[in-house]
Amino acid sequence: MGVPAFFRWLSRKYPSIVVHCLEERVKEVNGVKIPVDTSKPNPNEVEFDNLYLDMNGIIHPCTHPENKAAPKNEDEMMVAIFEYIDRLFNILRPRRLLYMAIDGVAPRAKMNQQRSRRFRASKEGVELLAEKTRMREEVISKGGFLSEEVIKERFDSNCITPGTEFMDNLARSLRYYVADRLNNDPGWKNLTVILSDASVPGEGEHKIMDFIRRQRAQPNHDPNTHHCLCGADADLIMLGLATHEPNFTIIREEFKPNQPRPCALCGQIGHEIKECQGLPKDKQGQFDQFAGNSAGVEEQEFIFIRLTVLREYLERELTMASLPFTFDFERSVDDWVFMCFFVGNDFLPHLPSLEIREGAIDRLVGIYKNVVHKTGGYLTENGFVNLERVQLIMIAVGEAEDNIFKKRREDDVLFRQRQKEKNKRLKGNRPSFIPGGQYSPQALGQSSGGGRPQAIQNPRQTASSQNSANSDGSPVPLGTKRKNEDSDEEQEPSDNIRLWEEGWKQRYYKNKFDVDATDAKFRRKVVEAYVEGLCWVLQYYYQGCASWKWFFPFHYAPFASDFTDIKELPTTFEKGTKPFKPLEQLMGVFPAASGNFLPETWRYLMSYPNSSIIDFYPDDFALDLNGKKFAWQGVALLPFVDERRLRGALEKVYPDLTSDETRLMQIYSSKMDTQYILSFPCSVMFKDPHYEEDYIFKACVLPGAKKPAKVLKPGDWERSQANNSRQPWRPRLGFNPNRPQAHLDQAGFRALG
Repeated sequence: MGVPAFFRWLSRKYPSIVVHCLEERVKEVNGVKIPVDTSKPNPNEVEFDNLYLDMNGIIHPCTHPENKAAPKNEDEMMVAIFEYIDRLFNILRPRRLLYMAIDGVAPRAKMNQQRSRRFRASKEGVELLAEKTRMREEVISKGGFLSEEVIKERFDSNCITPGTEFMDNLARSLRYYVADRLNNDPGWKNLTVILSDASVPGEGEHKIMDFIRRQRAQPNHDPNTHHCLCGADADLIMLGLATHEPNFTIIREEFKPNQPRPCALCGQIGHEIKECQGLPKDKQGQFDQFAGNSAGVEEQEFIFIRLTVLREYLERELTMASLPFTFDFERSVDDWVFMCFFVGNDFLPHLPSLEIREGAIDRLVGIYKNVVHKTGGYLTENGFVNLERVQLIMIAVGEAEDNIFKKRREDDVLFRQRQKEKNKRLKGNRPSFIPGGQYSPQALGQSSGGGRPQAIQNPRQTASSQNSANSDGSPVPLGTKRKNEDSDEEQEPSDNIRLWEEGWKQRYYKNKFDVDATDAKFRRKVVEAYVEGLCWVLQYYYQGCASWKWFFPFHYAPFASDFTDIKELPTTFEKGTKPFKPLEQLMGVFPAASGNFLPETWRYLMSYPNSSIIDFYPDDFALDLNGKKFAWQGVALLPFVDERRLRGALEKVYPDLTSDETRLMQIYSSKMDTQYILSFPCSVMFKDPHYEEDYIFKACVLPGAKKPAKVLKPGDWERSQANNSRQPWRPRLGFNPNRPQAHLDQAGFRALG
C-alpha cells in the first residue's frame, strides 16, 4: 500500500509485534540434499491452519531480483518461484489450506497507480539501456572488457500483468508445481490448495480477504482458525486487522537497508554502472563474493508480524474511559484502520498536512478520542463511514494545518543543518589515503585468502584507485570525478509551494490544479471525490469492491481545512459494475514501449499518430517531486484514461483477436486442488459461497473464538512509550509464552567474569 515508512513506524512504536522466524535448512550429506520433513511439528512452536500467499510479492523478486543476478530465462524464473514457495512452506507448514493468489484485473481505482508504476518502469528501463550502451562504449574505448553474457535482452517486468503470455505460463507452471507437491511431499498430505491466478479478477490480497470474509460467514467456520498471510505490503496489516480474526499472523522478508547491488553493466558488486571500468573480477579469497553471480549475497530472513500482539497494543492505546456508552474495542480497531487511510493508500493521495514520519497517526488518535466523547459514537461500522463524525476530525486537523507546515519546515531546516555539520566533522576526521583491494590493511595473522598472500591480481585497478585520490588523501570511487569541497551537501528539493509561508493554499491550488484557490466550486469537487474515495476504500477493505468503475480523478489531495459540510455527501456507488477484461486492462496501464505484450492491431493504437487514443500513451511525462527528495516519491503526471474512449477504440480491433488471445480475455473462477483418495490430485473449479450484492459482512469477533494468551505484561506499554526509554521492551521471542529462560544471580555473573 502507498504508505511509505508505515511498517517502520509501526514496528518502532509497537516493537513486540515482530519476532524472527525459525527455519530448518536443507541438509547435504555426501553431496546429496536431504529435504526438510514438513510433516513434523512447526519449529516456531505454533501450528498454522491456513497459509495465504500474495503471489505478486513472490513473483517480482524471483524474476528480477535487486541484490543478485537475475534468472537467465523463464524456466529459471519458475524454478526460483517454486523454491521460494517451498521455503515458505518449510517455515509455516499449514495443515488445512494453502491459498495462492495472483493479481488479476484490478478495480479502476487501482489501475491509476498501476499505470503510473508501469510508465515509470518503462521510462527507467529505456534510460538504463541508454546508459548501459553509453558506458559500454566508454569502457571498451578505454581498454576495458565486458563479456558477451552482459549483452542480453532486458526482462520487462511489465509482463507481470494479467493478460500476458507470461502470466498464462506462470499459472500452468504453478498447477504443475501443486500437483507434484501433493503427490510427493508428505507435508502436503490432506492439504487443500486453491490457486487464484491472473484470470480471476481482483488484487491478490483482496481476493484472499474476500475468501476469508465468505468463509467466516459460513455456519461451519472454525472461529479459532490460525491464519498466516505472506506479503510485504503495508496494507496487509490493516487487512488482517479488518478480519477481526483473533489468530492472524503476517510473514514477510526482513528489510535490511543498504544491501549491495550488482552493477547493471558487468554484474559485479561494489560499484554502480557509472563507476564501471570493465575490470576483471577481483578475487579476494576463498569466500570470494565476486566468484559467482550470486555469491556473497545473504539469503533474506523472514519475520512474523503478530497481529494478536498489535491488537493488545491498540487495546491499551484506544481504550477510552468515562464514555456515555460501553467501549467496543472492535469498533475502535475499525476506526484506527480507517484513519490510517489519511496518511496514504493505493487509491488516494495522502493529505498534505499528514505525514506518518511526523506522527500523523498519533495526532489522529488524539483527535479521535475527543470526537468519540463529543458525538457518542464511532466513525465507522462494518465498513461504512459516518461522515458527520469524520468531519469533526477534519476540522481539528484543518485548524492545525498552518502550525504543522511551519513545524515541518523548522524540522527540515534543522535536519539539514545537522547533516551539514556532520559532513564537515566526517571530512575533518578523514585519515590520509587508505588503500583498498589487495593493499587494504588486515589484522595480524590474516591474509586475503586465509593462507599464503597472493600476488597482485589486478595492478591496474589498485593503481587507478591510488592515482584518483582526493587532495586530502581520501580515495575517490572508481570512474568518478573529483567534486567540489561542498559537493557532499544535499541540495534542497525544489518547492515552489512553500507551505510554511502565507498564501500556501493559493499557491498549492494554482500550481497543482491550475485553478485559483478562491474557486470554491472546484475545491468542493475535489473534496467530494476524496470523500467518495474514503468511503470506497473502507468498503473495499470490509465488504469487497463497491464499484469496479470508480477512481479518484486528480493527482493531488485537498487540504483538511477544505472538508466542510461533508455529512450530506452521497456514500453509495453504482451497483452491477464489471471489471475490465485482461487485455483491456493492459491497454489501460501499459506504455507504448510494452506494447509487444499486446496483439498487433491493439499495439497499433498505442503508437499510430492518428490513433483516437494516442494521447493516453505519451512518450515522456513530467514527474513532480512535490517537495520530496527522491524520484520514486514524486507524482507521475500522466493523463487519466477515459474508459468510454478506450472501449470505443477497442471495439474496432476485437475481431482481430486469435483464439489464444480470446482465451486470455476470459475471466474464470479459482482452481482448487485437493488430495484425492488415490494420492492423485484432483483439480476442480472452486467457487466461493454466494451472497447477495447487498449482503453486509459483520466486522466483529465470531462467537466461540478464544482470546489468545496475552503477551504484553502490565506496565510494559507505559515503559515502552516513556520518552526516556531508549530500548523499548520486547517480550520473549517466539509464539510459545512458556518458553523457558535462564536467569543468573550475582554469583553466576561473577563466574562468567
